[in-house]
Amino acid sequence: MEFKTDTPQEQIRYANLLFYGCWIGILLMLLTYAVYLTGLLEPYVPMDRITVYWSMPVGHYVHDAQIPVGWGWIGLLGRGDFLNFLGIVLLAGMTVICFFTLIPVYIKRRDWAFAMIAVIEVLVLCLAASGILGTGGH
Repeated sequence: MEFKTDTPQEQIRYANLLFYGCWIGILLMLLTYAVYLTGLLEPYVPMDRITVYWSMPVGHYVHDAQIPVGWGWIGLLGRGDFLNFLGIVLLAGMTVICFFTLIPVYIKRRDWAFAMIAVIEVLVLCLAASGILGTGGH
């Protein structure tokens, strides 16, 4: 017994972007981790200090290691241990990227309800990630 479904094109677009974006994010994490392990880029937290910080509560670690909070990590992307964040950010941002690409499709189709839902979804996720609300979500 075979079932035939008509999957809307925008769902296929979303699924494909999510699929390939996640694999690219995972690959990026593996590559940047290899950079970290090989020492090609000097880490912000020296390797000989990392085991000391493992046992600390995160607040003490951030204070003692002088780790920037919020979006301060962006300034440390040239360091091996913070370069790893790029893959994580890509994975975390895939929903925003996928919804953002749907907005023009819905507008072209004049599907205003779905266009507004996609716009609101992108805005809410970007607002949450921005840190403006001060909820500690980033």
